[in-house]
Amino acid sequence: MFSRRSAFVREPNAVARAVERARARGAALIDLTVSNPTAAGIPYEGQRILAALADSRALTYQPAPFGIDRARQAVAVELARDGIAVSPERVVLTASTSEAYAWAFQLLCDPGDAVLVPAPSYPLLEHLATLSGVRLVHYPLIYDGAWHVDGELLRRARSPDVRAVVLVSPNNPTGSFIKRSELETIAELGLPIVSDEVFARYPLSEDPARVRSALDTDRVLVLALSGLSKPSALPQLKLGWMAVGGPDASVQEALSRLELIADSYLSVAAPVQHALPELFEASRSTAAAICARIGANLGVLSRQLAGTAATPLHVEGGWYAVLRLPKTRSEEAWVTELIDHAGVLVQPGWFFDFPDEPYVVVSLLTDPDELARGLGHLVQLLAGA
Repeated sequence: MFSRRSAFVREPNAVARAVERARARGAALIDLTVSNPTAAGIPYEGQRILAALADSRALTYQPAPFGIDRARQAVAVELARDGIAVSPERVVLTASTSEAYAWAFQLLCDPGDAVLVPAPSYPLLEHLATLSGVRLVHYPLIYDGAWHVDGELLRRARSPDVRAVVLVSPNNPTGSFIKRSELETIAELGLPIVSDEVFARYPLSEDPARVRSALDTDRVLVLALSGLSKPSALPQLKLGWMAVGGPDASVQEALSRLELIADSYLSVAAPVQHALPELFEASRSTAAAICARIGANLGVLSRQLAGTAATPLHVEGGWYAVLRLPKTRSEEAWVTELIDHAGVLVQPGWFFDFPDEPYVVVSLLTDPDELARGLGHLVQLLAGA
């Protein structure tokens, strides 16, 4: 009666069961997994944002498959601020970055085809691919003091049914940016690149070896994805985009096919499109506050874990930090004991397909006092390991 693609595992895992136990006994968890910027105590220009959404032009329906010209121009201008040159005619608006992924998979893959994706990486990719009838083939990110793409392992991961390669820069959760040499290696595969760049506005250091965007290469078709969710910290306004780059013939064919896909959904709401130029301006102070918080929280994490058995892995950007814990316990035991005995919630490494254990992931978006308290409990648990 139901499709296989909708048959996701629904049994609660050990971490979910530990959270249920904590809530059942009325425990107040210290949540170090915070990913919702609107619930993280970050300042917003609320009145300015609300006023922008009241534009009377939103009362008129304009069924533009790629989005209205005003909004596409605003995205192109915003990308230019980050040094990324793209024509508004090559900007396709979507209802979210997740929808942009779905359209990219529909554009590039037939059911049963595969795409290369990094590991570790965010588990949402698996759900989005499965719903589009696409298989994921992982290529590993290697850690040797910093994360990087191993070109040989990438080439080995490719098979005849692989139709595209996904990049996430900076990666979630490793926080590693794609470097120029890595982008060249990836482009040598000759595959279209789907590049998730939602966290690119949040670097924690400077590195001239990084690329600004996968659009820096014109050797293959590139679909660079982002949206309001992370760069502007406005996930509730539901607007994403893909910027299309590469050889002209490939770009034009991609846009022609995407127009039919987009026209079949017409998913982007008019108010957010008309408000987009003002929303970009209104969100600058919020993005700056997030940059300040994640930088300060990385310092808190480094200081509190110094001299302990936990090792923070090198992070270049984004909202998360990865900690390697001692092998005195399994990863599951570390995470569930933190919940059961310390009232602290972290994400396990297996959630992101880390190749071994134990690793945990914490959010640098967390309120600084909460982060310090949670890390304090982790330090106590480490002392008794």
